[in-house]
Amino acid sequence: MPAIIGPIVAGIIVGPNGLGILARDSTIELLGTVGLLFIMFIAGLELDFDGFKKYRNRSIVFGLLSFGLPFILGIIVGLWLDLGVLPAILFGTILSSHTLLGFPAVSRRGVTKNKAVTTAIGGTLLTDSLAMLVLAVVTGASQGNLTFGFWMYLIISTALFAAGILIITPYLTKWFFKHSKNEGALEFNFVMAVLFVAGAISLFVGLEPIIGAFLAGLALNRYIYDHGPLMNRIRFTGNALFIPFFLLSVGMLMDLRVLISSPDALMVTALILIIGIIGKMIATWITGKVYGYSKVESRLIFGLSISQAAATLAATLVGFRLGLIDQQIVNAVIVIILVTCIMGPYFSEKYAGKLAILQEKGGQDETLHERILIPLANPNTMESLMDFGFVLKKALKTDEPLYPLTVVQKDLKQAGDEVTQAERMLEHAIMYASGAEVPVKLLTRVDQNVGWGIERASTEERITTIIAGWDGVIEGDTKTYGKVIDNFLEHTYQRSLITNIRQPLNTMERIILILPNNVVYKPGFEDAIAIIKDISSQLSTTIKGLVLRDDLDIYEKVSGRVRPNIKIGFHSKESWDSLYENNLTDIKSTDLVILLSARRGTVAWNPELEALPKKLATLNRGNFIVFYPTEMKETDIRGSRE
Repeated sequence: MPAIIGPIVAGIIVGPNGLGILARDSTIELLGTVGLLFIMFIAGLELDFDGFKKYRNRSIVFGLLSFGLPFILGIIVGLWLDLGVLPAILFGTILSSHTLLGFPAVSRRGVTKNKAVTTAIGGTLLTDSLAMLVLAVVTGASQGNLTFGFWMYLIISTALFAAGILIITPYLTKWFFKHSKNEGALEFNFVMAVLFVAGAISLFVGLEPIIGAFLAGLALNRYIYDHGPLMNRIRFTGNALFIPFFLLSVGMLMDLRVLISSPDALMVTALILIIGIIGKMIATWITGKVYGYSKVESRLIFGLSISQAAATLAATLVGFRLGLIDQQIVNAVIVIILVTCIMGPYFSEKYAGKLAILQEKGGQDETLHERILIPLANPNTMESLMDFGFVLKKALKTDEPLYPLTVVQKDLKQAGDEVTQAERMLEHAIMYASGAEVPVKLLTRVDQNVGWGIERASTEERITTIIAGWDGVIEGDTKTYGKVIDNFLEHTYQRSLITNIRQPLNTMERIILILPNNVVYKPGFEDAIAIIKDISSQLSTTIKGLVLRDDLDIYEKVSGRVRPNIKIGFHSKESWDSLYENNLTDIKSTDLVILLSARRGTVAWNPELEALPKKLATLNRGNFIVFYPTEMKETDIRGSRE
């Protein structure tokens, strides 16, 4: 069972309806309310804005279904229980909302940017907003205040509140962070002020504070980095203190004696619980079928949308205070809150874990950030490597910084002086990158083997692309490049580019693209072609494709559907000897040769690919890049023979 269920069970045991050790007094209620606000606030902070924009229609559809189906079923059951029209509408409102109680478990698994999670979070905002608006209408109707002025106030105040939070807050936040001088305590206090002021204003408007907390998270989303110290402080404060108090307060509401006091009460509770679960389940099923979500993704959406706590509890207490529902219904709702608050985190953690495993098995996920690692060893080649990193960064359309790396090959206890020298070279890389206004994140590793250090840094920093320089020097009987590069190529699956660039990139006039037999069938082929086309676009060069013993039609077909729309002129070569004799002898200093290669044990590998880089290195005027596309996993060279 997820750890998040522990405080709920603890609340049942130590609460007023259990052993009576703790009372659910104003202190517990206050801390619990703050914990609920933190759940909604963190959900807003971690929402993938780009994914939300891309899948906003899915969020709207899911939100309407997740609200509408339980709402209609709740009204039907309410009328069947002879509650009356207005109490039946309130009863539908109680069943329609949900709370993102399972979100902390999803966040820990690192799948918050998955399209299914984005759909569920966006749908939650719509579902809870509609539930709170209906609750406001029911409250006004029960008090006889359902006038034109009431409707105008509700609509205008809600619109102004949402617009104010989402428009004014980002400007205020941007100004504040510019002048905060990175003072951690001051920034944290500012964020807390935004959270609680937004919650307080939402109360004034007539909505629940959870709506304001979620909107506050959306407003601050772009200004709080996911892995920054400020985000860590927010998560720690919420997860370590306030969120457990909210879960504890929910458990304190439960009275187990209600379940055995009356058979009728037990049947009503079971009926309401089944109706609530079925409504959410159907909404999830329809959304999954319409948008083609997998079973794991659909069940994760169900886990995020089944827990009923915040808005449900608010609607129940308001209805009981107004006399629209009796104690029996209140007891039934408390049971629903308990059961769904156990189901939600359980399903969320279970299927978030499965989704995380599937994403890892699936290779490069669509939400994976492109990160470029540049191992630096020679100060003389640093600038050319960084220049190519700038070009590749734009081609990959990534906002991530570049990752310059130095690996000190020494015993850990004796590496002090060498680390200092390595950091000096990295400082020069910072100065060079600052001139291009490109952010960098410096990495230093100490290892007995330089290749191992590169491999370890790639894994630790979740690198997707490695740019390595090669001086063309052939060391004895080494396979291709030398021990360092050969080692990390054999033990990594990331996109890797081995470069030997002797002229400035902006002087290139033509790209000569060498395509070995069967390379079109590699999983990363289209990705590689897209990158090469983008590089050509940035350098304003033409591309000449030389295809070794393959059908040109399939290459032209694949290239035609890859953006950007840069024309590649493909030419067929019958043999490697023909390539060497007719094409590589007349290479100019303004030509950039790109060999789309393959690792051992993968599709398109050929023994000639290990000899070709050495031949390219012998060309005095040659500028070349050996491009190894992304593999789905680390390659296995067992059984591969020359």
